[in-house]
Amino acid sequence: MNRMLCASVMALALAGCVNMAPDHTRPPLASAPAYDPEYRPDGTVVASTLSYRDWFIDPRLVALIDTAVANNRDLIAATARIEQARAQYRIQDSRRLPTAVANASASRTRTPLGTVDPAASGSVTTDRFDVGVGVTSFELDFWGRVANLSDAARAQYLATEANQRAFYLSLIADVASTYFELLETDDQIDLAQATLESRQEGLRIAQLRLDAGVTSALPFRQAETLLTTAEQQLASEKLAQARLRNQLSVLVGGGFPADLPAALPMVAQENAMVLDAATPSDLMLVRPDIVAAEEQLRAARANIGAARAAFFPSISLTGSAGFASSELGDLFGSDGLSWSFGPSISLPIFDWGAREADLDLARARETEQVALYEKAVQTAFREVSDGLAGRRWLAEQVAAQEQGVAAQERIARLARLRYREGVADYLEVLDAERNLFSARQQLLATRRAYLQNGTTLFVALGGGLDRSP
Repeated sequence: MNRMLCASVMALALAGCVNMAPDHTRPPLASAPAYDPEYRPDGTVVASTLSYRDWFIDPRLVALIDTAVANNRDLIAATARIEQARAQYRIQDSRRLPTAVANASASRTRTPLGTVDPAASGSVTTDRFDVGVGVTSFELDFWGRVANLSDAARAQYLATEANQRAFYLSLIADVASTYFELLETDDQIDLAQATLESRQEGLRIAQLRLDAGVTSALPFRQAETLLTTAEQQLASEKLAQARLRNQLSVLVGGGFPADLPAALPMVAQENAMVLDAATPSDLMLVRPDIVAAEEQLRAARANIGAARAAFFPSISLTGSAGFASSELGDLFGSDGLSWSFGPSISLPIFDWGAREADLDLARARETEQVALYEKAVQTAFREVSDGLAGRRWLAEQVAAQEQGVAAQERIARLARLRYREGVADYLEVLDAERNLFSARQQLLATRRAYLQNGTTLFVALGGGLDRSP
C-alpha cells in the first residue's frame, strides 16, 4: 500500500515536466498604429466603461434592449454554449489527475470436487469478500500531452465566453439599429400622410379650376399623379413599418413589454458624449471578437504541443489496494491485505504517417487562427475608422440636407404662387413638390444613418459590455 502511494506521488510530481506547445505571443498589429487624425475626435469618454443605458437616452429603446438581453433566444443559446464549453474543459482538465475507483464485491461459489479429483464425489462451497480502491490507467504526462489538451479546452471555453459577449454587443446594435429604422419609418409615414392630405387638397383645387374652365385637363392629371405617388409611398412605408415591428419583436424575444415608456423623436436621440477612440492596440483588450480569436489561436498552439507529444512513449500506471477474505468478519484483517501495481508503456512503431499528419493538421490550424486573429483586428480597425468618419461626414450631410429642405420648401411655395398667378404651368409645381418630398425623405434617412453610425462606433469601441444597472 505504501509503495503504491509513493509511486502515485512520484507520478504526480513528474506529470507535465515538458511542454512542447509553441510559446503564445500575439501576432504583430495587422493594422495602422493609429486612426486618421482628421476624423479622430478629442473625446474623453471611454466606451468600454459604459453600459448601453449610459449611451442610449431614449427610455423606450433602453427598455427594449433590456427585454432583448433577457429573452433573445440566440443570446440564451450562446450563453448555454458557455456552460457546454466550461463542462468540456472540466472533463478534460480532470484527466490530469488520477481517477480513484472504490469497489466491493461478494461471491459464493459451488465447485464439484470431481472437477479437481475425478475419484472424488460431492462439492464444496466457498465464499469470497473483496473491498478496495484502485487507480485505472493514469497517464504520466511527461511530454505535456494531457496538459496541452486541457489548455486547449480552457482556451476554447474562454473563446466561447468571448463570442457570447460579442453576440451580446451585436444584439444591442441590432435592436438599436432596427429601432432607429422604425422611428424613421414612423416619420416617413407622417410625412407621406401629410403630403397625401396636401395633394388631395391640390387635386380638389385642380378639379375646381378644370370645372371652371380656367385650366385644361393636363394640370388635373398631373395633380392626380402627385396624389398617386403619395398614396404608393404611404403604403410602402406602412409595409416597412410592419416588417420592422416583426423584426424587432423577434430580437426582443417574441413580444414587446406592455408598459413601454414613450419614445423620443428621432431628432432628440443623439448622445452628446464624445467617445475616446484611443489606439487600435487598445481594441485587443476590449473587443470580445478579438479576445475570442486570440483564445482560438492559443488553443491551436496547445494542440500543436499535444500532437508533438504523441511522438513520444505514453506511460500509464494502474494500481489497486484492498482486502480479500473468505469470511466477512475477517475481511479487514492484516492477512487479507492485497495490492497490485504496474506501469504500462506504448509507442506506435508504424502508423503510416498518422502522427505526422496530426502535427501538420495542428500547424495548419495555427496558421489559420493567426490569419483569423489578424482579420479580426483589421475588421475592428475598419469599423472604428468607419464610425469616426461617419460621425463627421454624416453630421455634415444632415446639416446640408436641412438647408436643402428649407430651400426646397421655398421653391415649392414660389411654384404654387406662380401657378396661382398664372405665370407658370402646373408642371413647375409638380417638379417642386416631388423634389421637396424627396428632400424630406432623404433628410429622415440621413438622420437615421447618423444615429446608427453612433451606435456602430459605440459598439466597435467595446461599449455596452458594462452591464451594471
